Amino acid sequence: MHHATAQALFEIFPPEEKGDFYHAYLYLKHIEHFMYHALQAQGQPARKPEPAVGEDVEEMLEAAIQAVAEAAAGRDTSTYHGKVVVLKDAIQLVTQKNNLVLDPPERVIPYKQARKIILQNPSSLSVGTCACRSIGENSCLPANALDVCLFVGDPQAAYIREFNPKFRGITQEEAVGVLEDCHRRGLVQCAYFKKDIGRRFVAICNCCRCCCQGMKAWNLFGGAIPLLASSGYLAAVSEACDGCGLCVDACHFQAIALNAEGNRALVDQGKCMGCGVCQGVCPSGVIRLERDAAKGEPLDLGELIRASGR
Repeated sequence: MHHATAQALFEIFPPEEKGDFYHAYLYLKHIEHFMYHALQAQGQPARKPEPAVGEDVEEMLEAAIQAVAEAAAGRDTSTYHGKVVVLKDAIQLVTQKNNLVLDPPERVIPYKQARKIILQNPSSLSVGTCACRSIGENSCLPANALDVCLFVGDPQAAYIREFNPKFRGITQEEAVGVLEDCHRRGLVQCAYFKKDIGRRFVAICNCCRCCCQGMKAWNLFGGAIPLLASSGYLAAVSEACDGCGLCVDACHFQAIALNAEGNRALVDQGKCMGCGVCQGVCPSGVIRLERDAAKGEPLDLGELIRASGR
């Protein structure tokens, strides 16, 4: 079984990129160690994951992190990045019934190196521990609520649940429940694309500004390191806002503040990533998400499938 799953992972790479299989193998099997080295490289505190891996594996993981870091400065070269998705679009990604191959326009996925949506056996889903939170010094989630990382479709979903004990298989209905629960908790859904796992969409994680490495880098460098792409939406606040401030505290991108009088929330359009968290926490229902051409287009599978003529 293990051999067959590893072979399936190996076969997604074209002959000239077979070397990427080893990165994929290490990343999926030792994702916590991968993130540990990422934190170490950034000078951030981290707890070394257990069980230990061999020195040769540690060296290969360090090299993989270095390669990702060197390519991260531009969208043309980036090999590991995320697309913010609103809840309804995240749900579409985990509820497809048929195999799917799409090459979205750059208005949707504005990266050159990893951009395809390839859903092979899309009902194959695995959920497991968020590596950022498990090895970080502190986590905003309790220890019993860390299973928020969803790998979607094969071979990656089958591989990670067979080789990584922190992951298990779940149904599509259970995956929707994970997403809805995380949305209620005020987390941001991000679809992640990785060059070293077949240049494709591989997973959805439910992210936050305090734990997620991609989001931390985005906020720290003001988007200068383009690890994340906007959802394609922008939050808009109506004049009926009473300035309760819940959205200010909930925003993971520091994009909302109260006006000088303290009676209305204002959105910084440059910072807003259109995640919808503010809309979810607003008790008065005065925040809505609007499509914004300057933010690109949403990763809406329904729209993409219709546009492809399938």
